[in-house]
Amino acid sequence: MNKYLSISPEVAKALSEGKPVVALESTIISHGMPYPQNVETALRVEQTIRDNGAVPATIAIIGGKLKAGCSPEEIEYLGKKGQQVIKASRRDLPVLLARGEDGATTVTTTMIIAAMAGIKVFATGGIGGVHRGAQQTFDISADLEELAQTPVMVICAGAKSILDLGLTLEYLETKGVPVIGFGTDELPAFYARHSGFGVDYRIDTPEELAAAFRAKLECGLKGGMLVTNPIPEEYSMPKEVIDAAIAQALKEMDEQGVHGKQCTPFLLAKVKDLTGGESLASNIQLVLNNARLAARTAAAMAEGGGCNP
Repeated sequence: MNKYLSISPEVAKALSEGKPVVALESTIISHGMPYPQNVETALRVEQTIRDNGAVPATIAIIGGKLKAGCSPEEIEYLGKKGQQVIKASRRDLPVLLARGEDGATTVTTTMIIAAMAGIKVFATGGIGGVHRGAQQTFDISADLEELAQTPVMVICAGAKSILDLGLTLEYLETKGVPVIGFGTDELPAFYARHSGFGVDYRIDTPEELAAAFRAKLECGLKGGMLVTNPIPEEYSMPKEVIDAAIAQALKEMDEQGVHGKQCTPFLLAKVKDLTGGESLASNIQLVLNNARLAARTAAAMAEGGGCNP
């Protein structure tokens, strides 16, 4: 057992019994929403996973331990500390662990810790990707590299719409990551259901998602699988509204010299302000939608004997 890995009793029991488990990230708690909405949403997402037949495992770094499964008290702690908690990607892990510090896990680090624990399915909002203007800045999210090497299925509402979606798809194709549209032939654009870009394959049931990922694992193919699940129609936002808000947010980001890991939190907060909070409400609903699908897919994997090692 990795001496830094701490699996909660509930998650450990579920894994040992071959029951479905779904990983959840913690950056959305500390950096994605204000307190107390962040904590309320995190607990609501966990309950949604339980209601759909799986065990939630919120993942974080607390006191230098890689936590696979956080208690309500630990979620409250992360929510109250907010952006004081370091947004931790792969490069941050060695120092945070050595120093015994806290970290909010991104898609990348959630995948890493989930894989260590033996959790195969992970629900999030949206992945990172190739940023607009990356031809000059080389700003490409570590999420894409992690998808290329870590065997976890990531269920999301597409790449965040603040990104260059076309280049993100090209990068994933180069790395051999299957991009699946759940019930759609088109890549969802986070707040919006449509992007104008196609996916590799359309799959319409959790059972088929489970079968495809099980086949990938059984063949020993490296890396994960990206499942893009469109935001429910009633909560989607018009693409032109989101595009206008993103354009303004990008302009202000450049003017203020924001860069690196602060880009995404800055842009999401600015888009929320520019849309009168509508984007935050949509964000919550798309995460809940992804949690439902992840729980049903993890249950289908467990029934087929392929959920846990």
